[in-house]
This record gives sequence, C-alpha cells and structure tokens, in this order.
Amino acid sequence: VQLVESGGGLVQPGGSLRLSCEASGFTFSYYVMGWFRQAPGKEREFVAFISASGSTTAYRDSVKGRFTIFRDNARDTMYLHMNSLKPEDTAVYHCGRLRGGASVYQRQNSQNYDAWGQGTRVTVSS
Repeated sequence: VQLVESGGGLVQPGGSLRLSCEASGFTFSYYVMGWFRQAPGKEREFVAFISASGSTTAYRDSVKGRFTIFRDNARDTMYLHMNSLKPEDTAVYHCGRLRGGASVYQRQNSQNYDAWGQGTRVTVSS
C-alpha cells in the first residue's frame, strides 16, 4: 500500500492550491479516503473525507465552503482543492485510507486510518 501526496507549496493569503494523493497497492475504489493536516506543535486534525464512490463528502467547519475533496477512481487519485487560503491553514497535509469496517462515525478520527502518505507542506504567508 502506498499513498503519495503532492501539490503543496507557499501561497499568499487568499490564494489557491490543489493537492493530489496517488494511491497504489490496493483497490482504491473500495475505500473511504481522507485528508488530515498537522501544524507545528499541534495534533493531526481532520480536514475532509470522501466515500469510496465519491458521492459523500464531509469537511471540518473551518474549511467548509473553501475546500473541495474529490476523487478519480479511474486514476487511483484523490484531490483537495483549496481556495481562499488563510495563514491558519498552514500545515503538512496527509492523505489516509480508512480501514475496512470502520463506521461512518469513525471517519473523522485519524486512529481509524490504516495507511498514510508522507505529507505535503502547505504554507500560507505574505
């Protein structure tokens, strides 16, 4: 199982970025996937998840209306499009695979994810 994130970088407040998460080594279309982030000195926090088919998504309150999670199962890739970025969005962003059998109530808890990428750094600063 391998997850590889890309697309991070330095952006000014109000700017946009699109993160990608390329998956390999498992049947991507079978799994719920999520994005989490970790800022320096803070715990990893939920950002968004997407169902296996892509029909259901959920976001943390602070990113609703600004971030969009989507996936292309034909390309084994998940994305996070981020608009109107703020300095408080600065973090290392990780994609994760929700373990099989996890309930819908467990999708926002990082402990229920059994595979992670190495992360891509997003810095929002002027």
